[in-house]
Amino acid sequence: MTRRSCAIYAVGIICASLLVVGVGLFVCQVFRTLMHNRLKKEIVLVEGSRVFASWKSPPPPVYMEYFFFNVTNVDAFLEGSKAEVKQVGPYTYREYRYKDNVSMGENDTIVSAYNYKSFVFLREKSVGDPAVDVINTVNIPAWAVMNKLKGSFWKSSVLSIFMNSIGAGLFATHTVDELLWGYVDPLLVRISATSPEVEPVFGLMYKKNGSHSGEFVYHTGKENYMDYGRVETWKGESRLTFWNSNQSNSINGSDGSAFHPLLTKKERIYIFTPDLCRSIHMEFEKDVEVKGIPAYRFTPPRSVFASKEENPANEGFCVTPKECLGTGLLKVSPCRKGAPVVASFPHFYLADNKYVAAIEGMSPKRQHHQTFLDLNPTTGVIVRANKRAQINILLSRISGFPKTRTLNETVFPVMFINESVVIDDVSAARVHKLLLIAMLVSHFPLIIVGLGAIMLLVLIILLYRARTQTNEAKRTVFTKPLYATSNEEDTSYSPVSDKDKEDPQNGTYISLTPKGDPQA
Repeated sequence: MTRRSCAIYAVGIICASLLVVGVGLFVCQVFRTLMHNRLKKEIVLVEGSRVFASWKSPPPPVYMEYFFFNVTNVDAFLEGSKAEVKQVGPYTYREYRYKDNVSMGENDTIVSAYNYKSFVFLREKSVGDPAVDVINTVNIPAWAVMNKLKGSFWKSSVLSIFMNSIGAGLFATHTVDELLWGYVDPLLVRISATSPEVEPVFGLMYKKNGSHSGEFVYHTGKENYMDYGRVETWKGESRLTFWNSNQSNSINGSDGSAFHPLLTKKERIYIFTPDLCRSIHMEFEKDVEVKGIPAYRFTPPRSVFASKEENPANEGFCVTPKECLGTGLLKVSPCRKGAPVVASFPHFYLADNKYVAAIEGMSPKRQHHQTFLDLNPTTGVIVRANKRAQINILLSRISGFPKTRTLNETVFPVMFINESVVIDDVSAARVHKLLLIAMLVSHFPLIIVGLGAIMLLVLIILLYRARTQTNEAKRTVFTKPLYATSNEEDTSYSPVSDKDKEDPQNGTYISLTPKGDPQA
């Protein structure tokens, strides 16, 4: 066997081995499974894991924007006209988050922590100075007290007289700072004198700067990667007590800061949010890309805040059968000390049109008012998010308060928030690196198949060249002329005859004769 034949056989064996092994590994998804198992083990909330430090202190900057609705026709509205509001904002704050009192438990299968938040005002990202700018809006403390006493005509009448004496109306004007971080309300001061549990200070974000929302206990994902970040208990309870059904009182999903890896487009993402006193779910909407990182966008569907007629599962969120609002609204008074607070998406996005039409100045737009999460499906990392929610007050006629007699039931917008985050460059680089490793490992069988294809090409070239050289060897046959002898020296030149040598007509004739021929 020649050296060339050995090379052809070797290349053929290598080619076949690479193709068979590569295709087999690809079909069986061996390396993909290995990579996924590795991710499941590394993405856990355990000290020293790849994600634990960033979970405790998230590096991407979070911004909280506050938008207020300034009422421009209070007197006309109190006389029965349609309310007119003008959006004012944003007033932007940098939100700093960190988890404190972190404690592992049950063989690292659960971890407890307190989620702290603090806010720092950013003038360059705001429309004005919150200490100077004033907003004319609903007098929330007054409406809260009025609703508390509406069952007693005598108490309501006394409160109405007292409100008139101190000049407390149904609407009030305060600075943005006061509305957010608190102000001393004269009505609450009077009530707190006899009811110590009542705070004399009111603010939409009162006591929420530098504070926490209670102890959370999370699953670490060590036992099951699908449980990564899932809330087990909040304030020591595994269920809520605000609503009227077990389903409504369930604590489902994470707190919105961590999601399990290997997400699919078909699954629902559940989030428990203390601000809404309930869990909500999100569904896949579309593929997006943030800083070169592929992501799935999840958004809450209309059914989350749908009416009980549209979604019977939401009947448990009705405070009473008569206090069941329409689609797009959630009355959260059970967890707001009975205050007539109603939550919705900004500008009543995804709500019934009647709520939008009731207020002049509402203009719901998906681009500006939709809540969404952009999650990298491989790692579960949040690459971009916008949490948007609106605070409203339910206004209606209340017996014993003459100023309300001309009012129709109205869900009145006060303020909405836009809490946003985009992954920072350093974190994005880490995700890129992890995704590259995951891609290379998962597609390693294809690399083997590619090498096999290259060896196949080499084999084809070698076979072609070998066949070509064989054919050329067969065609190349050198033969001599029939009149030639084997010895070149056996020939000589001689004239035919003397006469012919001098033939004037035909010239000289030369004949080729063998040497030694007697003819001369």
